[in-house]
Amino acid sequence: MLNVYLLRHGQTAWNADNNRYCGRTDIALTAKGIAQAEAVRQQLKGITFDGVYSSPLERAFMTANIASGAYVKKDERLIEADFGTWEQKTKEEFIAEAPEHWHHWMEDPYSFRAGGTGESGREIVERVDSFFTDIHRKHPAGNILVAAHNGVNRLFLAYKLGMPLRNYRMLVQENASVTMFTLDADGAFTLQHLNAKF
Repeated sequence: MLNVYLLRHGQTAWNADNNRYCGRTDIALTAKGIAQAEAVRQQLKGITFDGVYSSPLERAFMTANIASGAYVKKDERLIEADFGTWEQKTKEEFIAEAPEHWHHWMEDPYSFRAGGTGESGREIVERVDSFFTDIHRKHPAGNILVAAHNGVNRLFLAYKLGMPLRNYRMLVQENASVTMFTLDADGAFTLQHLNAKF
């Protein structure tokens, strides 16, 4: 059985700014975000990790590095969603500019592109699922830590839980929170903890 500790990165300045969409913009953690990652390290200190992986973006890599104190391998498949025209804007700003893009995304993110020009939900879940399939082959049992992002984490979780992707926003993953799931010998997914304290 593989235990996956799925970590959202700590706070950035854009998270603090009315949740401005960061997407592929490479922005660092705030002092609060660093403290959050340090708190995760304390939370997980009794767990030995067989591998630590992160998105290539600095905010996720820093969080993984601080939280694990171990070597972190970056994987492009864990990068945050490409939000297209929504990048660097708050939800209120981009809905006012082009409400149809948000409407289409909320109705069917699997098929429509975020911000009209970004990634579709299908593209996101396929690349993240590919990562976990490969990692499960490499680590059929044990514990791994994976640091990524709010968008990709929630879409992936919704997909694995069999939810329509339009419901992904019903899953909340706070900054520097840990969600834990297992993959059994056949790759079957079981959500064990959401926003957990260990």
